[in-house]
Amino acid sequence: MTVAPTNTRKYGTITFGTLAPWIVCAVLLLTLPLIFGDRGEITIMSQMAIMIVFALAYNMLLGQGGMLSFGHAVYVGMGSFLCLHVMNSASFSSIPVPVLPLLGGLFGLGIAMIIGSFSTRSAGTVFAMITLGIGELMAACVLIIVVFFGGEEGISSDRTEGMPFFGVEFFTHIEAFYVIAFWLLVSSVLMYLFSRTPVGRMANAVRDNPERAQFLGYSARWVRYVSFSASGFFCGIAGGLSAILFEIATESDLNVGASGIILLIVFLGGVGVFWGPALGAIIFILLQTVLGLQTHLWELYVGVIFVCMVMFFPGGIAGLIVAHGVAMSLGKLNLLIRPYLTCVLPGIMGALGLCGLVEMIFHLREAATGEYEMTLFWTDLNTHNFWPWLIFGGIALGGALIARNQTPVLKEAWAEANTIEITSVGEPT
Repeated sequence: MTVAPTNTRKYGTITFGTLAPWIVCAVLLLTLPLIFGDRGEITIMSQMAIMIVFALAYNMLLGQGGMLSFGHAVYVGMGSFLCLHVMNSASFSSIPVPVLPLLGGLFGLGIAMIIGSFSTRSAGTVFAMITLGIGELMAACVLIIVVFFGGEEGISSDRTEGMPFFGVEFFTHIEAFYVIAFWLLVSSVLMYLFSRTPVGRMANAVRDNPERAQFLGYSARWVRYVSFSASGFFCGIAGGLSAILFEIATESDLNVGASGIILLIVFLGGVGVFWGPALGAIIFILLQTVLGLQTHLWELYVGVIFVCMVMFFPGGIAGLIVAHGVAMSLGKLNLLIRPYLTCVLPGIMGALGLCGLVEMIFHLREAATGEYEMTLFWTDLNTHNFWPWLIFGGIALGGALIARNQTPVLKEAWAEANTIEITSVGEPT
């Protein structure tokens, strides 16, 4: 006889286990610039930090409140534009740079309160379509309201003209990174605490069963409105951080495309786990920067990964990691090592072989006349030769067949690793 284990959690208690992840994150944010120095890696980490704040703020709607927004980049863009106007004003010399994200957050909060007053009356398709329309409207306003948005060129500024903060004038990327890291940590802690408040708990209830929440005396619309406004505040903070890092804001910062990217990031990381969107933001920035330097088709691969995650792993990467917690608590995680090696590893090899075929097809179509050589997986090869096609085709086909053949073994091992065996009443083994 086998039964699934049950987990019990205690909420509202602060323990070392609760504080340990935040302490580790703070230490990492302090030491990473010392490891990499003032190089391009610092800029990439700054982009990750900004995207993490945006992703966590978006997850306040999607993951906690069940509200799918197609125009949530508006609040990031508005916060960024406001901060740039402040940076261009005569009073900027008396405003410290680290205060700018707070101004962007307050402006994002104000815009979210206005839009949320009518958009949060209902969730589902109606809310999604309203946010889509708002996103398109604001993108059009960039070209119409040139005084505020600057038209197609956008608004630019210089962060070094602000008032020095304890003697720091923010000339280097490391100095800007520490400002971004500080607001990342503060925003993450505040968003986590918000998820533990009664409003955050009721957002989960409204997401799962709004009729029952209203029957118990809670206003579903009010709960959605508070969550929406809070999310707009943290999105504005992300916009202020973006203004500090890039010193420019354009229409691309608040259009529907930017909102679609954050939706992809949150789903990729996992909407069911608080730190899932942060993981998705890190992975996406790595794919955008590292993979983008290796191939022009990186967006195609990201899109395929997103579709596969939605179809087969709707909980995202974080949900997939958390799903192994039961097997780990039972001490049966070792049962999955061999099935992963015999199933997942060939599947990855098959996917890489298929990517090789796609890259060679793209090279044949886009290469100049007489250009037959290309570099693929750090290897020079001739796309007009028969052998590269045979090798990558064989890897793709062989990996797919092996993975498909080993899938039942993996399913059986997964079921065994996630169940408790009971030999007699009350005596699990």
